[in-house]
Amino acid sequence: MSDLFDGIHEFENLTRDAILDWLREDDETKLERLWHASNLVRRRFVGDDVHLRGLIEISNHCVRCCGYCGLRFENKKIERYRMSADEILACAHQALQMGYGTVVMQSGEDYGITRDWLTGIIRRIKKETPLAVTLSLGERSDEDFKAWREAGADRYLLRFETSDPDLYRFIHPSLPHRESDRMAILRSLRELGYEIGSGIMIGIPGQNYRSVAGDIESFRSLDLDMIGVGPYIPHPDTPLGMPDTPTALPDDEQVPHSEEMTYRVLAMTRLVCPEANIPSTTALATLNKASGRELGLQRGANIVMPNLTPSQYRVKYEIYPDKACINETAQCCHICLSGRIESISRSIGKGQGGRKRERIRKEPDMH
Repeated sequence: MSDLFDGIHEFENLTRDAILDWLREDDETKLERLWHASNLVRRRFVGDDVHLRGLIEISNHCVRCCGYCGLRFENKKIERYRMSADEILACAHQALQMGYGTVVMQSGEDYGITRDWLTGIIRRIKKETPLAVTLSLGERSDEDFKAWREAGADRYLLRFETSDPDLYRFIHPSLPHRESDRMAILRSLRELGYEIGSGIMIGIPGQNYRSVAGDIESFRSLDLDMIGVGPYIPHPDTPLGMPDTPTALPDDEQVPHSEEMTYRVLAMTRLVCPEANIPSTTALATLNKASGRELGLQRGANIVMPNLTPSQYRVKYEIYPDKACINETAQCCHICLSGRIESISRSIGKGQGGRKRERIRKEPDMH
């Protein structure tokens, strides 16, 4: 067997300590091994197709006061909006015309999005198109999740952001009289029949390396179908975005919110969860507008999420500032991302692109 295939075995059955060592690794030669192995594992388990998920940011209202997010309830500097049902359906039909297999409806935790209203939209999308429907609407009731699943929603994304309970409470305070437990919600979503997705931010103030290694282990234990990992990008109108944000960690313990650290976590995630759908995120492209998405796709990712949100709303959905492609039209995003995918000799996937649970056992192409 070739040395190359032996190199992949180096990354099988990684323990937390081994993950931790790779997160701290600074030898460029060893990191090249990591990038190469994650790319081969990606090819072996999910193939060379890059699936496009059309993102529709349907509302920027939010009842939460998360310490890092520009949509937080206490931020009075942003103009709030909520898209109409007809506007959302128009975006879904645009996704179909562009050849996407999925639409992702995303918002803050907005209870102006009622159960029945969204149920009607999901039913219309499923009746009028063959698209998969992914929801990313924060923490909702079991009754909401059940109704939306019965209406035809296929997937639900709920990032747990960090598996460290103390750090989680610090950045994501619970609502009054309702403790937040996103791990439990993800398990409930699985029982309802959703494909489930989650993820983390990398470099949150107060986040240490062992915590991130624990996050990657949590991806494995939750058996996630979709996993998003992206850098923490400070927002000036949030508590964590202030210049004097306190952190109790020394510099050698604080995880940096850097492009390279994001690649390390992305690569380790692919190695630990080889079947998962993993995006090369907009946040990563924000750090490196020239080639961030391409490098993410070459280090384990197989998904990109072009933005379909109408331009008059897109600029108001400011989770963090200076987002990549903020002023581009949906058509421009589509053309640009298609070209970027083709430039690295990858193909655009067809169909809904759900998780492939039956693992491919053949050895990867060594050429």
